[in-house]
Amino acid sequence: MYYDKLIFEISKPGRRAFSLPKSDFKNYKLSSNLLRANDAELPEVSELEVVRHYTNVSFKNFGVEKGFYPLGSCTMKYNPKINQDIANMSGFNLHPYQPLESLQGILEIYYETQKILSELSGLDTYTLNPYAGAHGELVGLMIVKKYHEDRNDFKRDTIIIPDSAHGTNPASAIVAGFKTIEVKSNEDGTVNIDSLKEMLNDQIAGIMLTNPNTIGMFEKDICEIAELIHDAGGLLYYDGANLNPILGVARPGDMGFDIMHVNLHKTFSTPHGGGGPGSGPIGVVKHLVKYLPSPIVKKVNNKYIIEDFNDTSIGQISHFYGNIGVVIKAYSYLLSVGKENMADIGKFSVLNANYIKESLKDDYLLPIKGLCKHEFVFDGLIDKSAHVTTLDVAKRLLDYDVHPPTIYFPLVFKESLMIEPTETESKDTLDDFIKIMKIVAEEARTNPELVKGAPYNTIVKRLDEAQAARHPIVKYRDLLQ
Repeated sequence: MYYDKLIFEISKPGRRAFSLPKSDFKNYKLSSNLLRANDAELPEVSELEVVRHYTNVSFKNFGVEKGFYPLGSCTMKYNPKINQDIANMSGFNLHPYQPLESLQGILEIYYETQKILSELSGLDTYTLNPYAGAHGELVGLMIVKKYHEDRNDFKRDTIIIPDSAHGTNPASAIVAGFKTIEVKSNEDGTVNIDSLKEMLNDQIAGIMLTNPNTIGMFEKDICEIAELIHDAGGLLYYDGANLNPILGVARPGDMGFDIMHVNLHKTFSTPHGGGGPGSGPIGVVKHLVKYLPSPIVKKVNNKYIIEDFNDTSIGQISHFYGNIGVVIKAYSYLLSVGKENMADIGKFSVLNANYIKESLKDDYLLPIKGLCKHEFVFDGLIDKSAHVTTLDVAKRLLDYDVHPPTIYFPLVFKESLMIEPTETESKDTLDDFIKIMKIVAEEARTNPELVKGAPYNTIVKRLDEAQAARHPIVKYRDLLQ
């Protein structure tokens, strides 16, 4: 059958999947410089073949609605479909150039979302303009830079970043024009205070942290860290990627953070992955509000307006008001959960993570003991005598129709295997995952070659990942060569 073939392989000359009405336009000859030299290489298939092809392709894909997705540090949780339906309502089919009088409804959603995020995070004012988390990081660091420049403190050109940080942190800092310096972690995964103190000088612009951190441990010394950074003249940036486990329980603003981004597409009900859509709102404390990118939605005399900080803002960083669809979904989610239930999100994500960790610590090496938050990291299998690696374990999980956890990150452990179950998974699902992880650990002990050769039940077997990354085949024509 053709369900394992590329759409080009089922193509036959003369077939078509469309029928267009007769055009009322007369023939018009295009300029030769606008014409292709050769016809486009497009498949010729029937409508039924198109539908079957893409339906079968979708079956081959894996997503959180198909099975458990324990991808650490990314909060791959289920998003209620009602929020998607609300964002698709015809009333939100707006144009940003409409008069503000006709946009009062959507501006109210923006304004109220900003207020809710402020209350949840403890920061004073938000902009919803950034398109993604990394975009939010860049915007936040641009604010850090402008803050120091406005004080004529141009020598502050360095951002401190923990050794366990998300990869976007140093990348965003470099793009914003900063240098980076790495602070080491303690054995429990938290920031080493003595190491931090040695780095503090008049060149430090700030520090980027997430709390709980990337290893899933809460930075218990965060108030001391904030005091040290502020006394040195720097600012604290909070990476909102790990906000999920502290919702309704703790607030970054109360910990001393000056700037943070929130991933609406991770934490507040937009499907995460596939390149978008995303949204990375930025929140700041009062003395940094004037630097927020334009425009800002404000409420004046019961009317919603758009305000530009022309003289003090870092400028405009997105088209109009950001990604409207994601904001609507987040607002709907926030209202449906409610203030009274928000803390359950963090508590259940923490409970689920610790349940898996404690159930598997006799089979997988747990380098950091104690209570984790939303995620945790194993350092591969406890029994390493057969040289079964974390990659081998991840590939074998595919045979059991389980998406593997994040592997080889963070870089603080050689065989990192990072698991984040999120709050939306049931105990039944967690028990199934634990059972499969134990089966793979037993296979590694008794039949290691079986695990090393996995996967066996997938459409393709183990790939040469180095070649796939360096020399990807992305064109059908190249595949034929």
